[in-house]
Amino acid sequence: MGAVLESDKLTQAQGWAADAVSRQRAFFETGVTRSYEYRVQQLNKLRAAIVKYQGDIQDALKADIGRPPFEAYIEISTAIEDLKHTIKHLKSWMKPKKVATTMWAQPGRSYIESTPQGVTFIMGPYNYPFLLLLQPLIGSISAGNTAILKPSSLNPTVADVVEKMVKENFSEDYISVYKGSTEVTNELLEQRFDHIFFTGSPRVGRIVMAAAAKHLTKVTLELGGKSPTIIHSDANLKIAARRTLAGKMLNVGQTCVAPDHVHVHADVKEAFEQELANAVREFYGNDPVNSPDLGRMINERHFDRVAALIDKAKILVGGQTDRSQKFIAPTVLKDVTMDDEVMQEEIFGPVLPLVTYRTVDELVGNIKKLPEHPLALYLFTESEAVERQILDRVQFGGGCVNNTVMHVANPNLPFGGVGESGMGSYHGKNSFDVFSHQRSLLRATTKFDLPMRYAPYAKKLPLIGDRLELVKKMIK
Repeated sequence: MGAVLESDKLTQAQGWAADAVSRQRAFFETGVTRSYEYRVQQLNKLRAAIVKYQGDIQDALKADIGRPPFEAYIEISTAIEDLKHTIKHLKSWMKPKKVATTMWAQPGRSYIESTPQGVTFIMGPYNYPFLLLLQPLIGSISAGNTAILKPSSLNPTVADVVEKMVKENFSEDYISVYKGSTEVTNELLEQRFDHIFFTGSPRVGRIVMAAAAKHLTKVTLELGGKSPTIIHSDANLKIAARRTLAGKMLNVGQTCVAPDHVHVHADVKEAFEQELANAVREFYGNDPVNSPDLGRMINERHFDRVAALIDKAKILVGGQTDRSQKFIAPTVLKDVTMDDEVMQEEIFGPVLPLVTYRTVDELVGNIKKLPEHPLALYLFTESEAVERQILDRVQFGGGCVNNTVMHVANPNLPFGGVGESGMGSYHGKNSFDVFSHQRSLLRATTKFDLPMRYAPYAKKLPLIGDRLELVKKMIK
């Protein structure tokens, strides 16, 4: 059986998933993946493969999700930059970290070692089908694991390119790719992995976590939620409008950290609406269906769901749709309330509702009516006092002040959710850490031996006397 099989062939082959995991576990147990030299070699090989196939990847992203060339380049270059960062720092990440040793652990020295976990299973989403499959893989390789990849079935062209790239460069006992639909995913989830990494919806995240629980497998869940953007009364409105729109319209809103909706202060409501409408026309023209900078919804089902959220009576700008092209124009809705349908679930499309608030208390109350703990929060204000009033009262995965989305571009910042928006974090060293086991090690000397720990405890020791009294003095 090859490393990549179509779903119909897989369902006919008994035990294929167990065999795939078994072969990778046997390879992992050889210890080959543990050395720094091997890990760096594989990371360099992956980097060269991405560079070689970047044209095919770009074309595949266009075919599967209508990705504009510039956005495709961002997706590819982000993976390459992540690889460069990891290769540069891996040796230092792998070094055992010396920590302090307490009185009771003497004589000795204490260390934390980052050790590989074993066989990992990485499930990619449809919205960034290349980057969000490759970034976790970089973490898995850097930590010394093997990996089974499952691309989204909604991106068959991207999956084909990933298949070809992996088969050409890696043994299937080390990295393998399995394409297919839900049946393939479910069969793989029945197996015992050492780590499962999933990016997608909270609904499917619960299914993944339940499957992992059968084997007590560690999971990382990168989910989503209704990430709010806040425009306070002292915000720079032009910059706020442009940066909010730019973050929202990446991949036409099909981005887990995209601004889902905007809370705008009543004092600047009309001025912000004007700036936002101006930005939409400036970025995408008066006929956005012809803009080369807008992608498309992934399929008709998601098109129908998002298009149904557009309340025609509340359109500030946009609202055009074309189901035959799966096209939805950048659409801003004004005078939205927290009870409107568009505020009941994550939008994941190019529709941006505006909700008005007057006080910070009202704002925080509105945010807390949403599904628990969004993945991101964006705040536009020039006041550090306002910043603290809001950030200290709202829990969220990560975010920006006076910007949107760009926190995910910094490999020195952990990226991940909390509560409904996920668990665990990655990017940069955090990717290495999340795919590693932090093992504690005490290395003791035999050159001398402290008698205090040994029975009989009541026995007095020369020069020390009563041990209990000495201990009481030491811990005061």
